[in-house]
Amino acid sequence: MPNDSTTFFDCLVIGSGAAGLTLALRLSEAGRRVAVLSKSRLSEGSTLYAQGGISAVLDDRDSVESHVADTLTAGAGLCDEQAVRFTVERGRQSIEWLIALGVGFTPAEDDTGYAYHLAREGGHSHRRIIHAADATGRAVETTLEALARTSDAITVFEHHVAVELIRDEGGARCLGAHVLDTVSGNVHTLAARDTVLACGGANLAYLYSSNPHAASGDGIAMAWRAGCRVANMEFMQFHPTCLFHPQARSFLISEALRGEGARLLRPDGHAFMTDHHELAELAPRDIVARAIDAEMKRLGADHVWLDISHRDADFIRSHFPAIHERCLELGLDMTREPLPVVPAAHYTCGGVVTDLAGRTDLPGLYAIGETACTGLHGANRLASNSLLECIVFATAAADHMLAEPGETIPPQALPAWDESRVTDSDEEVVVAHNWHELRRFMWDYVGIVRTNKRLERARHRVELLRAEIHEYYGSFRITADLIELRNLALVADLIVQSAQQRRESRGLHANLDYPDRLPQAAPTVLVPPPRPDPVQAAAR
Repeated sequence: MPNDSTTFFDCLVIGSGAAGLTLALRLSEAGRRVAVLSKSRLSEGSTLYAQGGISAVLDDRDSVESHVADTLTAGAGLCDEQAVRFTVERGRQSIEWLIALGVGFTPAEDDTGYAYHLAREGGHSHRRIIHAADATGRAVETTLEALARTSDAITVFEHHVAVELIRDEGGARCLGAHVLDTVSGNVHTLAARDTVLACGGANLAYLYSSNPHAASGDGIAMAWRAGCRVANMEFMQFHPTCLFHPQARSFLISEALRGEGARLLRPDGHAFMTDHHELAELAPRDIVARAIDAEMKRLGADHVWLDISHRDADFIRSHFPAIHERCLELGLDMTREPLPVVPAAHYTCGGVVTDLAGRTDLPGLYAIGETACTGLHGANRLASNSLLECIVFATAAADHMLAEPGETIPPQALPAWDESRVTDSDEEVVVAHNWHELRRFMWDYVGIVRTNKRLERARHRVELLRAEIHEYYGSFRITADLIELRNLALVADLIVQSAQQRRESRGLHANLDYPDRLPQAAPTVLVPPPRPDPVQAAAR
């Protein structure tokens, strides 16, 4: 692709996980020309590593009302019930669509009335998690990827990172994006009638994360700079059980283990979850993560143990083959011994504010998947609702684009990326240092349990860091690491601002200075300033 050209598409999808590829496939079926951007390989992203499954009402003994109630309970009073019902009611048809595409879900073990095995996870009152063994995300992602690669209507741009959204002269509509080709180092211009942010969450804001390297909050940061509201950024979900091992710092031990009877143990072998919640290991994730955090701090331990070795070894190997195999590679046999685990940042429950069609505040710009705040999750995500949200809202956004195409945007030459005033950096160590500093203080001050003093310290440090990054960004040619650092610092600022505004403890947000829950729940909505301040400006 020539460096000085503008390439036009009906839709530009930034991100290639379940949400982005679902939307691209839905549009391509109608003949729309779609561009899909991926930071590295097309399949690389959070979806690929999702283990547990997809929640949906598939058993006649289950009901939409029960799934809705479980989601509202997990969301700690902050879910938008309309969004919850919208999602849950479309669960079965979403699963049927994936099955029709060829996703190989695990079949039922006995005559239960449904063809596929349904697991149960924390916070769910029924078995409603359809899964492909313990690698559901991989099964979904690889199926969608294969179809996208063979579609004549989809153009894939691997190893491309979105830099900034492009708006018209009045800032009233999104027209596409500038993107960095990380192989050539060139910045290209991609124009589109509709642009979709489907680039995941911001969990790399924390030192310990279960997410792959792509989760740097790019979509949230770009949308904010383009004038879109964000909401509920204080609610960062920590997965309770990430393997504690120097060679596998981001390897998850699926919540499904606890659904099948795994117990959390102190170093002395005592099962402690009954001391913290009546549902014990099946309590919602925020409760389990805080319980583990409390036990580790109380005992001075660097991890706790997760034990499923009391179950039959053949059962463990057949239900959790990928986890079992990876643990064996690391010298751990989960059929015979407990696994060392710690909490890790896992899921961003807030994000860019959207409606039920995925539309943001900026016409021509949509947000879906973990980038978006649809109202489904509230103050805490119910296990396995995330992949369901990806499929449902990607479909809704595609349907909206096809049914209401809106204003026809004539092809036009968009402004090229300006590198006339920058040079190559000779201080790459600055980026690496700032990246580590940011993730460290976010973990220490804005982690599982917070205080006013910790949040104020984080706010002061993030402001200094953003000013330093802004100066660096304006002086040197961009790299993928610099783009991610800039976005992550902005999103960290939004997380801290949101946490400071919430003067209560609710769901995933626990503040020791405000331990009680307020009588009425209200979202935390941040509105960009009318004029970007110097730190928020594009500097190009």
